[in-house]
Amino acid sequence: MSILVVGSVAFDTVATPAGRAENILGGAATYFALAASYFTEVRVVAVVGEDFPARHEDILKNHGVDTRGIERAKGKTFRWGGQYLDNLNEAKTDFTELNVFEKFQPRIPKEYADTKFLFLANIDPTLQTAVRREMNGVRLTGCDTMNFWIQGTPKELAETLKLVNVLLINDTEVKMLAGEKNLLRASRKVLTMGPQALVIKHGEYGATIFFREGAFGIGKHPFRAPALPIEEVKDPTGAGDSFAGGFMGYIASQGEINREVLKRALFYGGVMGSFAVEQFGTERLQNLTREEIDARFQIFRELTHLE
Repeated sequence: MSILVVGSVAFDTVATPAGRAENILGGAATYFALAASYFTEVRVVAVVGEDFPARHEDILKNHGVDTRGIERAKGKTFRWGGQYLDNLNEAKTDFTELNVFEKFQPRIPKEYADTKFLFLANIDPTLQTAVRREMNGVRLTGCDTMNFWIQGTPKELAETLKLVNVLLINDTEVKMLAGEKNLLRASRKVLTMGPQALVIKHGEYGATIFFREGAFGIGKHPFRAPALPIEEVKDPTGAGDSFAGGFMGYIASQGEINREVLKRALFYGGVMGSFAVEQFGTERLQNLTREEIDARFQIFRELTHLE
């Protein structure tokens, strides 16, 4: 089934111990769309500037991604630059140039009205809420956010969380959102804010999913999926968005939505995140095969004895 992602399409400049890459294709919606495209039909709503080349949009189209929702605005495309020279788990931002993204107002094409799955990437929660209310026929909504919105727009974010089914954020963001230092207490508190499930990304240590009691079937215990050991991490940028694309893409490819599907989706999220970091930007995601994805998923199964 189709999935719509609303978020950023951008140019990134990244420096890591493996080297430096300038003005490469990036953005949360880009990573998500490419990762999810290996599982299901993907649609994108975003904005780019006059400097965005057709060849970059063709990368998405070549993966079957519907780009009719990408608006071209007067001005320059969103640009971000950062480095991971001291810590591969945390980027040091060198510059952020919002450009046309600063006034981004998502416009949903009428052709997207039948979309069944929605992912609200990391954007202003006011925009996330507006999109979710417009897309009121979706079966499941996933959502991402960050410390900027948690601290700066708590009321607006609270309204968004009432409307989403699955929230995907990292350990630090969970604690910040809940105002709790203990991760377990923080997770339980976040689930009272609206989401039926909470996926906590632990970076190189995998991910954990917590369920609100009674949501998605029987069971109350969280489930943990490890991360795969990677020989060399060249660029961590977009790993979390690629994880979300694999996670949501797999769910959208299944006939039903239950706890077992969401638990298995954690592994596919981990698989896509592990591929994303192997090369700079979206290059590795552009050149994958489904056979490679399934082979890496099999390694997960063997590591964890997943049925």
